[in-house]
Amino acid sequence: QVRLVDSGGDSVETGGSLTLSCKYSGLYYASYCMAWFRQAPGKEREGVASIDGDGRPDYTNSVQGRFTISQDNSKNTLYLKMDNLKPEDTATYYCAADWEDGICNSHRIDFGNWGHGTQVTVSS
Repeated sequence: QVRLVDSGGDSVETGGSLTLSCKYSGLYYASYCMAWFRQAPGKEREGVASIDGDGRPDYTNSVQGRFTISQDNSKNTLYLKMDNLKPEDTATYYCAADWEDGICNSHRIDFGNWGHGTQVTVSS
C-alpha cells in the first residue's frame, strides 16, 4: 500500500523560499512517476513538477527556473524546493505517485496515490 505524507508548507513573503517534503512508503522509486500538484481556491488542481524513475525532472512553465524537484531515495522522501515565491504560488500543494508506465511529466494527471496536502501562502 502506497502512503504519501507531505509537509513543509508555510506563510512567506514574496521572494522567499520554502522546501516541501513528501515521505513515501510502499513503492519502488525506480518504477514510479512522482509529482507535485497545487490547487488554489477556486481553481483546478495543476501539475507543478514531476520526476521519473531515472531522476529526470519536468516543470510547468510558470515555475521553471524557480522550483526544483528532487528525491532522496535513502530517506524515501520527495522534495520541492521553491525559490523566488510569488503571490500566485499560493495554494495547497500535494505530492502524488503512480506507476510510470512510460509517461512522467508535469502534464500527467492520472495519479492514484496522493498526499493530504500542505498549504503555501505567499504574501505581497
